[in-house]
Amino acid sequence: MTTTGGRGGTLEDPVDLAVPVGLDAAEAAARLRAAGPNTVTPPPRQHLAVRILHQLTDPLVALLLAAAAVTTLLGDYPDTAVIVLVVLVNTVIGVVQEVRADRAIAALDRLAAPTARVVRDGRELAVPAAGLVPDDLVRVEAGDIVPADLLLIEANRLHLDESALTGESVTVGRTPGEEALAGTVVTTGRATGTVLRTGAVSALGRISALVAGTRPTTTPLQRRLSALGRVLGLVAVALSGLVFAIGVVGGRPVVDMAITAVSLVVAAVPESLPAVVTLALALGARRMAAAHAIPRQLHAVETLGSVTVIASDKTGTLTEGRMAVQQVVTSDGARYGITGTGYAPYGTVHRDGAAVAVPEGLRRLARAGLLCNDAALSPPDDERPDWAAVGDPLEAALVAFAARCGLDPQTTRAAWPRVAEHPFDQAQRRMVTVHRSCDQRYLVVCKGAPESILGAPLVDASTEEIEELTTTARRLAAEGARVLAVAAALVDRMPNLAAPTGLRPVGLVAVGDPLRVGAPEIADSFDTAGVRLLLITGDHPATAAAIGGQLGLWRVGDPVASGDDGQTAHPDTRVFARTQPEQKLDIIAGMQARGEVVAMTGDGVNDAPALRRADIGVAMGSGTEVARQAADLVLVDDELSTVATAIGEGRRIYDNIRRFLRYALAGGVAEIMVMLTGPLFGLAVPLLPAQILWVNLLTHGVPGVALGAEPAEPGTLRRPPRSPQESVLGAGLGRDVLVTGALIAAVVLGAGVFAAHRGLPWQSVVFVVLGLAQLGVALAVRAPRRPQARHGNPGLLVAVAASALLQVGGVLFAPLRELLGTDPLGPSVLLACAAVSVVPGLALRLARRRPSLAASRRTLTGRDE
Repeated sequence: MTTTGGRGGTLEDPVDLAVPVGLDAAEAAARLRAAGPNTVTPPPRQHLAVRILHQLTDPLVALLLAAAAVTTLLGDYPDTAVIVLVVLVNTVIGVVQEVRADRAIAALDRLAAPTARVVRDGRELAVPAAGLVPDDLVRVEAGDIVPADLLLIEANRLHLDESALTGESVTVGRTPGEEALAGTVVTTGRATGTVLRTGAVSALGRISALVAGTRPTTTPLQRRLSALGRVLGLVAVALSGLVFAIGVVGGRPVVDMAITAVSLVVAAVPESLPAVVTLALALGARRMAAAHAIPRQLHAVETLGSVTVIASDKTGTLTEGRMAVQQVVTSDGARYGITGTGYAPYGTVHRDGAAVAVPEGLRRLARAGLLCNDAALSPPDDERPDWAAVGDPLEAALVAFAARCGLDPQTTRAAWPRVAEHPFDQAQRRMVTVHRSCDQRYLVVCKGAPESILGAPLVDASTEEIEELTTTARRLAAEGARVLAVAAALVDRMPNLAAPTGLRPVGLVAVGDPLRVGAPEIADSFDTAGVRLLLITGDHPATAAAIGGQLGLWRVGDPVASGDDGQTAHPDTRVFARTQPEQKLDIIAGMQARGEVVAMTGDGVNDAPALRRADIGVAMGSGTEVARQAADLVLVDDELSTVATAIGEGRRIYDNIRRFLRYALAGGVAEIMVMLTGPLFGLAVPLLPAQILWVNLLTHGVPGVALGAEPAEPGTLRRPPRSPQESVLGAGLGRDVLVTGALIAAVVLGAGVFAAHRGLPWQSVVFVVLGLAQLGVALAVRAPRRPQARHGNPGLLVAVAASALLQVGGVLFAPLRELLGTDPLGPSVLLACAAVSVVPGLALRLARRRPSLAASRRTLTGRDE
């Protein structure tokens, strides 16, 4: 028979208990070589040909290919060459981005690889789950994902969520002798089992093989932009049909005008938009990862920019997650302070400011907290300089407290071996353990919330004693501490674990979790960004209010809602206490019903449902596996300030997408207006098909992608979030596109008419001015620069310069002139074209100068994100 003392190691009964040693390291290594890693079969790699085919089946690219076929049949090889070049560039960009996205996802999967607690050589180790082998001895508890198929040899109130495998939402209990399948989640209890199957032959591996490759390939924003593209395509087709009709009526050949119309459709609609958006999201994900925020899904990158509410757990999120027993009160009313650093088992006991020896009553309290406990302390090593908690941080604080009172955790647990237990559950809010004494009696220890412990029939104490301890517990909670009550009794018979009676109060333990450094400033920064920070915790209302006050979220007189008030709480409520996991869902649902975009942060198994329900789930990197699996974003550094950085990145990405739309759509509008109105001014066919496609290639290609890398604007985190109901072309962007396009068209037509009157090759002038004017707009729509910034986006300057040279090269170099059907232009004419081309961009920049100056003044005052 085998039993455990929780995470602190195994306990040996002198009569019938054996110490499990598991496999030794050499045997585990040999089995790993034989069985292979405990990983599911990855999705098959997509062949390059499949990726290329995927790009070529895009409707707009198919339209280009049809145009190329037509021009080839007609022998118009220069136009064919230009069209093929456009298709080639677009396909290369798309394929490269797909490969980069796959690599990024693989990197994220490696980062989120789960770990397992395994016993090898008699020691409990945390190893990557991929390193498990058959017959390994594995331990799991609430919050863990079962890392392999296990045969249970011990199970204490074990319940599993098997919905990932069966689709059933009701948890299933498991007992020794039964199997726990890989991929299921431990919801309550804990267990020990030996590994039966790993990798592809495990239950999770078999199912993963069926669902491989089902990862969504488009984000909500991309779908909205695709819908926008379809609308723009229909409009462009209609207008291009009008151009075709005008040309035919004007005596132009039907085939030539058909090619012109097709080329104009492709040029007017930014077919590179999906690639630009995907690239912007991928670059944003990369920047977030560099800032220690790992998006598990790309949609998190785009959604973060519109977050209006951040619902945050307290422990491990707003606080350091390094719990420490700071004050204790023994059953006789004596109050002691405990000092120490982190989880190190060293410290002092003091009373009234003076160090004192540990009295017997305090020692009993420390021993009870140590025994009714599943945590352990891990000493420093080469990779970690500090003592660390193995298990629940609050329970680890009790272990450190016992050590600071002079108790050796392993020796004490061995002297009082655990023989039965009732693990902590949310319903009763307490935990009960039973330990065998040296005289074969039973020590019953119960710890939990004071209101669950301090009352008959569980405790046997006078009314005055209970009232005094209850009042003290309230006072400690009001000071911001988490208070646990402890009761114990030495009995002759095994008690009823579900409802023990007749225990004596041992005392109260006040556990504190200090706020993270700068947490109040972080809360203030969210307010500045128009994002409300909410505190949602299972703590006592007084504790929650105290922490909320330290953060600046709560003032005397403000409401403190309970979990029961989830959907009916006042909209201004910012502190929720005594919240159960299912109530967090109600709180989030209530906010979403009011139109809020909610990000939920957390690190525990109890946060996982809310992380899944929120618009964006944000998990701490050091949290439970189930929390990380449920989240969209993982904070590697566990710093909430990283969320603010991620929100700014999300806003920057959305700004850059709108910036590209303004630039690309304005160019398309200009091209259609030039082709439509040119004949009215005596310009029969302002541009040939090859010329349209060349301009489109140079303007929408590299410069358009480079716009996606623009830095954040000053004040990005000082403005309110965008409305989730806002159209991509909302907030005046549609109007700006039309105005900018009309301005470009006016300049181009003016230059063409002037050149025609002077007897110059006006079509070539129109070609040069149209391309250069669009590139000038690309520079004009850049993000405003901070005064102190030395480098903005040099890639855009290089892209625009290279495209401008190629545009001018279209009339200077004979091979390009033959390809595009242009005529040579002299230096003076080219200089005049360049001077005219800056007008649209200059006018646009001057129109934006006033708000840019205002933003600069705000930045100079120091009010920047």
